[in-house]
Amino acid sequence: MTTSRLEAFSDGVFAIAATLLILNVDGAKGSLTAIWPQYAGYAVSFLTIGIIWVNHHTVMAQFDRVDRRFLFLNIVLLMCVAFVPFPTRLIAEHVRGDGLAGPALVYGATMTAMSVTYFALWTYGVRHLLRPDADERTIRGITRSYLPGSAVYLTSTLLAFVSPLASVAGYALIALFYVVESSVFGGRSPASTTSA
Repeated sequence: MTTSRLEAFSDGVFAIAATLLILNVDGAKGSLTAIWPQYAGYAVSFLTIGIIWVNHHTVMAQFDRVDRRFLFLNIVLLMCVAFVPFPTRLIAEHVRGDGLAGPALVYGATMTAMSVTYFALWTYGVRHLLRPDADERTIRGITRSYLPGSAVYLTSTLLAFVSPLASVAGYALIALFYVVESSVFGGRSPASTTSA
């Protein structure tokens, strides 16, 4: 099977997950300035989903086909993406008071699972589904960019046991890092010239 059906379905899930994030911003819960955690949660999670979508496009450009195992790995990845609005809402609701540790752990577990699944998807694809003309530098660059992801998310997750606020700040910094990293790497990637 070619990658086009998988990409169309995946794009739909990314779009729905990103759209659902706005439902977490509820102006009825206070003044527009009082609900800043909801804005912040929306921004960080929307950026994170956007980064995953951009990287997903770059990854798919490296493969000429997909198989059932790859499809199921992609389903698990999308399941994690679709779950992101839930812990985002929990963090926004608890960031200014007690009880932030649980939401920070749930968000971190979601992002860690997503990162592990993404790396498994990529690794499987590289071993079995690469295009014959795939650029080795691009493959190595993508692999290098994914290597620290799971460990960094897991570290921020475990930080919630010590300082939930630092854990949440860590998730924001990870999103910012990957925006910069994807922009720099994407600018050099031959796959980035493919239209979205």
